[in-house]
Amino acid sequence: MADDVAPRTASAYLDPSYWDERFGKEEHYEWFKDFSHFRHLLAPLLSPSISVLEVGCGNSRLGEELLREGVAGGITCVDLSPVAVQRMRDRLAEQGTEGVEVVVADMLDLPFERESFDLVIEKGTMDVLFVDSGDPWNPNPTTVDNVMKMLEGIHKVLKPEGIFVSITFGQPHFRRRFFEAPGFTWSVEWSTFGDGFHYFFYILKKGKRLLDSSGNQHTQPAAPSINMFHEELESEDYIFRTNVDEL
Repeated sequence: MADDVAPRTASAYLDPSYWDERFGKEEHYEWFKDFSHFRHLLAPLLSPSISVLEVGCGNSRLGEELLREGVAGGITCVDLSPVAVQRMRDRLAEQGTEGVEVVVADMLDLPFERESFDLVIEKGTMDVLFVDSGDPWNPNPTTVDNVMKMLEGIHKVLKPEGIFVSITFGQPHFRRRFFEAPGFTWSVEWSTFGDGFHYFFYILKKGKRLLDSSGNQHTQPAAPSINMFHEELESEDYIFRTNVDEL
């Protein structure tokens, strides 16, 4: 479902009223593809005993997919929109689905104790912070502050050997500066998935950071210039359009 009118700034997307209006009309939408497209990358990280936090769940069905994969250590889904949260709770109740807790929470201020989760996953949520961010090589200070708040919160709630999975448009030469900031102890690896247009699947393993982790990375693609707008991409309702030009 495409929006009739969509905001062009990150601050608008961080306003729950925008999402309340959208989710009040929309039953289901999967940002950056559904589970079937990246199952081969995520499934090896899952086990029955792990606890999972999904940040920015919207009306995704990822939580239910994780249950079907056998995750039984507790799945918590959070979203800024009370409407999205209530509709997801209603859907789970109608299905008789147990094992998924849905909570209203801000990704910039996660309300959980330290070391609460084995796995944290976000799918397109962090990308919202990069809307209207300016030069992708030198994002504006507000973007930098918000991205760091989000990552610091995720690092805090991960258990000592926990894993953070980020599914995103963001290429490594733009995201590594944030993921590898001082104070984070996770290693950084990535893969891609998708036909034609590739999405990035980052795996950050807490407590595994090396002094020089470049040996564990996939080869970086040639550096593009990226502009982000609200338009459709691949006939899907994304926040962003990525234009890749030769430098």
